[in-house]
Amino acid sequence: MPRDLTSLNADLPVWAAPMAGGPSTPALVVAAARAGGLGLLAGGYRTAAELAAQIAQVRASGVVFGVNLFAPNPVPVTADAYRTYACALQPEADRYGLTLPAEPVNGDDDAWTDKLELLLETPVPLVSFTFGLPGTDTVRALQDVGSLVAQSVTTPAEALAAAEIGADLLIVQASAAGGHSATLTPDRPVTPIPLPDLVSDVRHTVPLPVITADGIATPADTAAALRAGAHAAMVGTVLLRTHESGASAPHKTALTDPAFAGTTLTRAFTGRTARALRNRFTDRYEPLAPLGYPALHHLTSPLRKAATAAHDTDLIHLWAGTGYRQARVEPAAQTLTRLAAER
Repeated sequence: MPRDLTSLNADLPVWAAPMAGGPSTPALVVAAARAGGLGLLAGGYRTAAELAAQIAQVRASGVVFGVNLFAPNPVPVTADAYRTYACALQPEADRYGLTLPAEPVNGDDDAWTDKLELLLETPVPLVSFTFGLPGTDTVRALQDVGSLVAQSVTTPAEALAAAEIGADLLIVQASAAGGHSATLTPDRPVTPIPLPDLVSDVRHTVPLPVITADGIATPADTAAALRAGAHAAMVGTVLLRTHESGASAPHKTALTDPAFAGTTLTRAFTGRTARALRNRFTDRYEPLAPLGYPALHHLTSPLRKAATAAHDTDLIHLWAGTGYRQARVEPAAQTLTRLAAER
């Protein structure tokens, strides 16, 4: 580890990624740290009070950990485009007796100010940002209270922008990663690029430590990331079936269900590109979905919750990276240490 990251006490070069919406739990974060790596709580989609409770729970364990926030970077959708898509989805909602939100919610910033105040008042060792860039003043304020600041990036240009705001390290995400793309330009297509090439390009652009995130699922994947110059590999999908995961039962089951033969990039669920298991919802509604985050997230949220409760995997956002078949039912520490075996 570079000297400025030694405070994280992460000797194992495999970290647990923050997975918003439930999969990342305090138990998962603690397990990652006790295995010698690092875990990050997912602040996205939580209130500041809920995040504070999770921080207190992890802090009580005495481990070093991080917190991830969604930095505001909305993609507004027009009322007409929103209503057209909502109309297309309403027959699915009718199956569950739901009335979908009639108007787009373009201004939700995921309680940005409240969560920043929380992290400044009760500092954590590492704060990471995705979706957008925080301001330079925000980065400096977090560093002043003792937090390292990480920024998720998907291109060398984004890495340069992260360096310019003063980030301490980069989380470099390529297109094979599960869940939402961290791209800072969500209105543009995600360009596939092999992880080693992306890491090399970023490291030649910005002299900051790099943590990779790209569907890491095997020891060979980890070794390749480290050879490319990364200091650690961040994993998410392979942890979804572990004992400490908070992923829903149908999500866990789908990862091994032969009916799900692959993943796809889709904006159908949230209006922002994400990688998920291909299902009926992605096949039918991806061609119809406009860009529009967080408006489409709020539009489909009631339907996704109802489908999850009913184990209706045709309609659930089954976030998954390309290595999803490697997810096992086991303690998270076992997954993380196995992935570091070829370092």
